[in-house]
Amino acid sequence: MVFGIKKIRSFALLAVIVGLISCGSRKPAYVRPVTQAMPDAVVALTTIAPQQPQATPEVQVEQPVETVVESVSWLGQMQRSLDSLCHSPLFQTSQLGLYIYDLTTGEPVYTLNANQRMRPASCQKLVTGISALHYLGGDYQFTTRLFITGSVAGRILKGDVYVAGGMDPLLSPSDLAAFAAALKGKGIDQVAGRIYADLSMKDDLPYGWGWCWDDKFGPLSALMVNGRDEFAEHWIKALRNAGIRLSHAAVAPRILPPGAQQLATASHSIDEVLQPMMKKSNNIYAECLFYQIAAMDGQKQAGRKQVAEHVQKLLESIGQGNASCQVADGSGLSMYNYLTPQLLVALLNYAYQTPSVYNHLTASLPIAGVDGTLEKRMKDSPAQGNVRAKTGTLEAISSLSGYLKAVNGHDLSFCILNQGLVTTSQGRDFQDKVCILLCGGPQQIIQQ
Repeated sequence: MVFGIKKIRSFALLAVIVGLISCGSRKPAYVRPVTQAMPDAVVALTTIAPQQPQATPEVQVEQPVETVVESVSWLGQMQRSLDSLCHSPLFQTSQLGLYIYDLTTGEPVYTLNANQRMRPASCQKLVTGISALHYLGGDYQFTTRLFITGSVAGRILKGDVYVAGGMDPLLSPSDLAAFAAALKGKGIDQVAGRIYADLSMKDDLPYGWGWCWDDKFGPLSALMVNGRDEFAEHWIKALRNAGIRLSHAAVAPRILPPGAQQLATASHSIDEVLQPMMKKSNNIYAECLFYQIAAMDGQKQAGRKQVAEHVQKLLESIGQGNASCQVADGSGLSMYNYLTPQLLVALLNYAYQTPSVYNHLTASLPIAGVDGTLEKRMKDSPAQGNVRAKTGTLEAISSLSGYLKAVNGHDLSFCILNQGLVTTSQGRDFQDKVCILLCGGPQQIIQQ
């Protein structure tokens, strides 16, 4: 059978339209490398001369062709541009893990080594923060408590003074001065007994598992003042400044006995801890939040093992029970932390879908070109103000994970892990290019 030229052209037009519809109705995950470019749908449509309509089977179109063309064009441009960035000579000698997810459509945009176990550096703080908000809630308070035992007679306490540590990095000398004032308010001018510190909230390890010998952080304690293990000297000073005489001017560790009388508390909110932990990447604040998760079941001397178990339960609840990860600490200082880009994005996606977590988390994340550890990055680019993400830096490691507003108006989550770098600035430059591309389009990379 021989068809006329007009009929052949009509079938060709129908094939192009149906092909566009099938390409645009689903956006698959894009895995590098891709060797063939996506066809230019707009050009294909305009090169076919218009013909008289022929009798053809009815085709059900779910959305206008213009919408399909626009969707294919944006996704294709981003994927091709990301593919070009990932072909950089940098990755001939270093490792890259990349996962980008479209929260608006609920589909991946681009993946590369997304299931490789890698060290997250301070992006580990996202695991700590999201887990803490999930289990403890946005109203959680870090609390330090003052107790006495015995009785007061003639303004002398015939008993002991206890301070129960809540591992609050914001506990300050003014809080201890308020504790001393509470003792005076109870009619106490002298303590005949001893001064004790209950440190049982956390294990007795002074440093995180896998911290390097030259890390300038710690030691960690359930009772710290301004984030430092200096409680004893500050507490004795506060008592003396209040005019309280001590029979034993030393602080010893001891668990609070049953029946002790509580006199005062000092509290700080989880948001007060999250802000410096994320914005400034404060490691001690992250470890303090880490131990809140460990101790949430009331177990004494709780530590890393308990946190790892709770993180695993959270991963199981969001369908990531088989994810490959290792939780070594709360800050990312440890070289023993391991996770995958896909896992970190899954946690970010869970937070995005959970307002009680998301609202507190995003308020604490650095904003590109505005504040925190991103204050000087991506300035005067489309990414400024549109990227909220956690940075991470260790020797030869650089990372960036969080959320951004794409040029097409979609919300994206992403994780970029760079390892084996000669200088960490190489990783930061690559991460900035990825964010600028997603926020502004391919032409923005050319201008940078």
